[in-house]
Amino acid sequence: MSAKIDCPSLNDLDYIPYLDETGKIPESPRGKIGVYAIFDRDKVMQLVAYSRDVYSSLKQHLVRKPQSCYWFKLETIERPSRTILEEIQKAWIEENGSTPAGNDREKSQWHDPIDAKVAMTEEEKVTYGKSEELGRMKLFKKVARRVEADKMEEIKARGVQMDIRFNPKLKEQGLLDLKP
Repeated sequence: MSAKIDCPSLNDLDYIPYLDETGKIPESPRGKIGVYAIFDRDKVMQLVAYSRDVYSSLKQHLVRKPQSCYWFKLETIERPSRTILEEIQKAWIEENGSTPAGNDREKSQWHDPIDAKVAMTEEEKVTYGKSEELGRMKLFKKVARRVEADKMEEIKARGVQMDIRFNPKLKEQGLLDLKP
């Protein structure tokens, strides 16, 4: 028989600004295990997720969906327990009254690396089709760098003033994800 988990109400938690006055994510969730809900500018829930390092997850989400990350709410736990984290996540989604897009139709946009390959031009697609493996890797890297530059402009426009570094190895696969 399982014990009922003491789940905090989402309404009882304060909204925390995603970026502080210096353009950085607050340091308090660094290295913390917990459940978090992300809200857009109008405080509409976008995602409820859990992580073994909430700060790193918040940073990943900010890079992937900067215009959807304006506020968050957080509940940390001391010891890792997927059961507890999942129960809090489920309770918050129920309390919200609907499943946020990030837990439904936009799930991959929030959790998966950015696929730069979708930004290939028609000319690049033709080049890709004619290239060997090394040429394809170089092409993917070129496209990834272009998408990275666009993403960095979007992030800076959002007011982000923290160091953002993408994993260089993934660029060869046409993917952008933060360096661990």
